[in-house]
Order: sequence, then C-alpha cells, then structure tokens
Amino acid sequence: MENEKLILTDEWDKTFPKSDKVNHEKVTFRNRYGITLAADLYKPKNTKGKLPAVAVCGPFGAVKEQSSGLYAQELAERGFVTIAFDPSFTGESGGQPRYVASPDINTEDFSAAVDFLSVQENIDPERIGILGICGWGGMALNVAAMDTRIKATVASTMYDMTRVNARGYFDSMDTDARYEQRKTLNKQRIEDYKNGSYQLGGGVVDPLPEDAPFYVRDYYDYYKTKRGYHKRSLNSNGGWNMTSALSFMNMPILAYSDEIRSAVLVIHGEKAHSRYFSEDAFKKLNGDNKELLIIPSAVHTDLYDRMDVIPFDKLENFFYENLK
Repeated sequence: MENEKLILTDEWDKTFPKSDKVNHEKVTFRNRYGITLAADLYKPKNTKGKLPAVAVCGPFGAVKEQSSGLYAQELAERGFVTIAFDPSFTGESGGQPRYVASPDINTEDFSAAVDFLSVQENIDPERIGILGICGWGGMALNVAAMDTRIKATVASTMYDMTRVNARGYFDSMDTDARYEQRKTLNKQRIEDYKNGSYQLGGGVVDPLPEDAPFYVRDYYDYYKTKRGYHKRSLNSNGGWNMTSALSFMNMPILAYSDEIRSAVLVIHGEKAHSRYFSEDAFKKLNGDNKELLIIPSAVHTDLYDRMDVIPFDKLENFFYENLK
C-alpha cells in the first residue's frame, strides 16, 4: 500500500511560536483504513538513544496547528519525541469526503500514530503514550481500552463526543428529541446524495449572539479570535458535515474503558462546562494508576493554550513515571 500524496505547507503557520529547543518536520503515515494522515513531528535537540514518545490530537474540530501542536512542542522541549496529527478527513490529512468524523476511524487514527512512532529509530516502542484534548480526550480513553501498546494516556478537558451527540449538552435530550434529530439528519442524507456534496453544520457561531451561553463564548474566544483561529480548523470555519453526528449518536465509545490497565491521567478545569464528562469517565476507570486532576478556576478552553494553566510539569512527570 502506498501513502496518499498530500499537500503539506512548508511555512510555520501555527497559532503558537516556534521553539528553538526542538527540531520540527512534517511527516505522514497511514491508518488501517488506508487513509494517509499528516502530522508535525517534534524532536528534542541534542539527545541520543531511544526516547519515550507521545502522540497528541485534538480538540475535536481543530487542527494540529492549534492546541495539539502546542502540547506536542512543549512535551518535546521536556525530552519526548512527539507528533501532533490531523485526524482522517480533516486538516492536511487525507480521506474523502472531507470534514466527516467516525468513532471507529478516529479511534484508529490514534493507533496508527502509535504504529508510526513504534518504528522510528530514536523511539523506544515500549515507551509510548497518547494525549487527547477535548473530544479527542474521549477518543484517547477509547483507544487505550483497545491498544495494549499504549503505556500512558492523558485526557485533557475531555468530551465524550458520542454522549454529547446522543444526549445533548448536560444530557438534555430525551428519546423523542433524539428521534427528531435522527429524522433531520437522515433527511439531510437524501439532500446530500441528490446534491453530490455534503452540507456543513457550521463551526463556532459568528457573530456571537448577545444571549450566547458561556460555553459558546468560551469557544468563540479561542476559535474565532487571533488567539486560536486557523484557516484549516473546522471549528474556526464551516464545521463538520452535518450527518457526521449520526454514527456518534449510535456508537458509544467508552463501553470498555473500565478495562484499561495502563496509567491514565484525566485533567479538567474546575469551572469548565464540560467537567462532568471527565468526572463521569473517571468514575468508570479501575486501578490505582488512574488519577483525576481538577485545575482550580479554569474553564474549558484554558486547557487549550494557556501556558500558565496547563499543568505541563504534571504531564511531564506522569509520562516519565509511566513510560519507564
């Protein structure tokens, strides 16, 4: 099998400054479904031997030039080889149609990143961890339940995307509301088929309504401002295909998270609207190598890019301790 030929930008177009402490290069790798993924590879300078590695992805609807790249670069400064990758069908990664998501394929994307890291000459394949942000925090827990090669997992400011799609925010949707939602989305399937294209659901609302709830304002402050806007980010622009929600409504991702034997660190902001996702997910985890860390006063997107809020010292210690 050959990798799809991707168009990768040569310029530094991240939402964060480039570090002079790490080497950076673009790489590609293929997942089990034959989709070629694009990633940024970060390697600490002046190191020898085989190093521990971490694959990073998220938030859901973001690209590697945003939050995941910032995490990856910072962890590389601390001695890890890291990659921040674009999920299938998004960013610089391949796959058609564009802007579609899948609980299965997106879980596979993380395992494909582990495939890639496992065969690099400067990486110890027995010392690989993963880190998922927002919706990819849930994906990270899902893949940790499946992929025994992963020795440590971090879920930062996590969402369970299957839960929020099936039940709405704060579990506000009942069975009748879900049925109406499925009717709407299946009707959209017909329209998409007739049109030969996929209707986008829209990214973060812009302009921001005066009565927008806090969590919408929180997202706007990141995705729609200079702080975090990126031209390839779905959330910054037109959003996912509307019908992407269908599979997430029908396929819960955390069914076997109680069987994760490797170490897990779940991090969330005290004042984040999404805190209940992490707390409920943590309750299901088993073993004394699992930890929930609540960051005082932090909101959801503080853990996207606030360097004074993200507990990088804790992340460094957690990965070193569990990637021995």
